Amino acid sequence: LPFLQERLRCILLSLLLLHGTDSFYVPGVAPINFHHNDPVEIKAVKLTSSRTQLPYEYYSLPFCQPTEITYKAENLGEVLRGDRIVNTPFQVSMNMEKKCEVLCNFPNKPVTLTVEQSKLIAERIREDYYVHLIADNLPVATRLEFYSNREEEEKKKEKDVQFEHGYRLGFMDGNKFYLHNHLSFILYYHREDVEENQEPTYRVVRFEVIPQSIKLEDLKADEKSMCTLPEATGSAPQEIDPSKENQLLFTYSVHWEESDIKWASRWDTYLTMSDVQIHWFSIINSVVVVFFLSGILSMIIIRTLRKDIANYNKEDDIEDTMEESGWKLVHGDVFRPPQYPMILSSLLGSGIQLFCMILIVIFVAMLGMLSPSSRGALMTTACFLFMFMGVFGGFFAGRLYRTLKGHRWKKGAFCTATLYPGVVFGICFVLNCFIWGKHSSGAVPFPTMVALLCMWFGISLPLVYLGYYFGFRKQPYDNPVRTNQIPRQIPEQRWYMNKFVGILMAGILPFGAMFIELFFIFSAIWENQFYYLFGFLFLVFIILVVSCSQISIVMVYFQLCAEDYRWWWRTFLVSGGSAFYVLIYAIFYFVNKLDIVEFIPSLLYFGYTALMVLSFWLLTGTIGFYAAYMFVRKIYAAVKID
Repeated sequence: LPFLQERLRCILLSLLLLHGTDSFYVPGVAPINFHHNDPVEIKAVKLTSSRTQLPYEYYSLPFCQPTEITYKAENLGEVLRGDRIVNTPFQVSMNMEKKCEVLCNFPNKPVTLTVEQSKLIAERIREDYYVHLIADNLPVATRLEFYSNREEEEKKKEKDVQFEHGYRLGFMDGNKFYLHNHLSFILYYHREDVEENQEPTYRVVRFEVIPQSIKLEDLKADEKSMCTLPEATGSAPQEIDPSKENQLLFTYSVHWEESDIKWASRWDTYLTMSDVQIHWFSIINSVVVVFFLSGILSMIIIRTLRKDIANYNKEDDIEDTMEESGWKLVHGDVFRPPQYPMILSSLLGSGIQLFCMILIVIFVAMLGMLSPSSRGALMTTACFLFMFMGVFGGFFAGRLYRTLKGHRWKKGAFCTATLYPGVVFGICFVLNCFIWGKHSSGAVPFPTMVALLCMWFGISLPLVYLGYYFGFRKQPYDNPVRTNQIPRQIPEQRWYMNKFVGILMAGILPFGAMFIELFFIFSAIWENQFYYLFGFLFLVFIILVVSCSQISIVMVYFQLCAEDYRWWWRTFLVSGGSAFYVLIYAIFYFVNKLDIVEFIPSLLYFGYTALMVLSFWLLTGTIGFYAAYMFVRKIYAAVKID
């Protein structure tokens, strides 16, 4: 799903387990050992900007190119994320220093940028683009040092260090554009323990860059492609004037440092970029609040129900003079099938499909199987799992459709297999057309789109039909009371029993449990951060399931007490109330956190947000519906009805 795009990442539980082991490594993350002077390949991934949300491939800008450009074969997740991994002309060898070297093959002849190329570079600098490179599958990071708000004496001693992904393409000063044309690579290696006679082996454990802008005249290049860097104080930056041709040199230097960081912990730098204490505090806070509220709700509902059931059963024993009231009154209508049973069962089937997919993905990621070095693994897994979970979605939808007195099972199965995926595919296709128009690498290529359609109609559709067939043939859910021939009249409802008020009330608790996590997920999706806290996410998912179920039970209980038996659709809508708050939060995030001003990036943001909200509504609505259905069957089975 596109909204999961861009970087849901890995918890490093597995990598912590790897500290003492050489025999076991997570799939796709086996270490590469280098000897002295072995080539370490630097590859480019893409250019990204949180202002435009449109990734571009590296050679969309006039960087120096190698003699032969080769693209890495990519998995589905990488293609959907817009990664286009390609080789670069940087020559880096293990533990070999380079003071300054010219990148393109003409040392005395500078690169000339045409007016069009200069305009393009200036536009990308204005849009705040970052360049992402990788060495030994480790992404490049820029070190940011700053003083924290400590006491004055401590300030002198200690700086806080943070890293940002990639490096800035350039910077602006007033209305002038400056390009970072010199890259100082700092690579850290860890020396591995070997036998005495053997040649020492090294592993790359960190990849940093210091980008600099140095004017052509200050870079003195010789015949052998060597250059000398000017003194830091005396050099002028390389300006890019978008109104004329520009001449410049692309140069780089390489510095190696030994590090104590073991290979298994090399991703820690990238994954501890945000304040973990805030995270812990917020999660514990959410857990305490939710379980406290859940306990109160459960006590109230159980005590009230016991009293109700005892009263109803006592009334039957003594005499029938007392008039029935409350939820027992609607026993003859509570299981009356709702309108549009096929659509309801189809949406619930898709909800089950989503629930199974999300549960398995978070659990597998929590165990560390979807490591950050296997790029796109998470999205690929999510796509395939959604297809294969069609069999469960179909089964639950078919059984519910049979219970709701439906007969056209083939049409119901087709509806389940195409309704939600069709909406997702339609929105993505429209957004993709806009991305194509911008020539971004984020556009899904036509062959990939055909492959996704083949997966949908070749895997998901038959599996949904299979599940639906068995679900429809299975005994329908056993309802404990008979439905009357004539529907009962529903009394006028109070204002607070309105659907929209119900959505607002029911959404607060589940949203409150997860909104801090939502901030981290949004940062991962829209601001190119890594997301790896899947242990936390699993906990939050469990809390979400518990709170959705309980709120749904409370809402359906109040509805039945008000003698309104039309609970099927209403429970599904109201249980998904937290999706409304997710939408409000997404708008708040857009206005306050993101610096998006153009039309197409805004369209992409709200298009993907709409998919996120729809999927979240289906997920929470389904959880709430099944909890309420079990509750209703339980309470009507507990009272004696003549």
